[in-house]
Amino acid sequence: MHYLIISDIHSNWEALEAVLEAVRGLYDKVLCLGDLVGYGADPNPVVDWVRTNAAVVIRGNHDKACSGLESPEWFNDTARNAALWTLNSLAPENLTYLTNLAKGPVDSDGITLVHGSIVDEDEYVVGPREAAQMFSYQEARLAFFGHTHLQGGFVLGSNRLQVIRPQPNKGPQYLEIQPTEKYLLNPGSVGQPRDGDWRSAFVLYDSDEKLIVFYRIEYDLDKAQQKILAAGLPEPLAARLRVGR
Repeated sequence: MHYLIISDIHSNWEALEAVLEAVRGLYDKVLCLGDLVGYGADPNPVVDWVRTNAAVVIRGNHDKACSGLESPEWFNDTARNAALWTLNSLAPENLTYLTNLAKGPVDSDGITLVHGSIVDEDEYVVGPREAAQMFSYQEARLAFFGHTHLQGGFVLGSNRLQVIRPQPNKGPQYLEIQPTEKYLLNPGSVGQPRDGDWRSAFVLYDSDEKLIVFYRIEYDLDKAQQKILAAGLPEPLAARLRVGR
């Protein structure tokens, strides 16, 4: 089985569209780790595509805030403004879809899917300390998480925890899944990377060959920025896309 694994699209249709064009015919099943909306100007096209095409989708913190499931009071001013704008912009069917998204963790085909962590869907797993805690709860050999917008992850083998960080501004980078190790991997953010590389991030996983491929691809950044400004969303949301932060 060939999986396309995506996360943190954040209403960036130009980024999602570029990803789909790049992987056309290369996957059988889509797994989405949440935060479909928030920040960007195209919540409806993004949710339309995900609810039609993704086999498994779990909710992110912005999905909850932008659908009214939770209050955005804990967001900063910029994120809060975007969440309220999104709530008022969503089509009724997409609003209903977001409110009914599953809470992680969800297991699919022996793969564990979470947005933040296994123990807390809103937790940021950034370093080895958080990863070690998550591994203690992880039963599956392979788990994917999002939320940090940082492509890479962690490998646990022989009581040694290794940090995986694909190099920004490089081509596809490969990771072979070993039978004696556990993996906690982040595909990165489709719509708003935060590792200094503005290009969309995602993962393809070949479960037969036990091979993970980390990808980065360019998209129409100018168009995505122009849409944010035209929608009246805060200017920093457009500016940050170019710097990948």
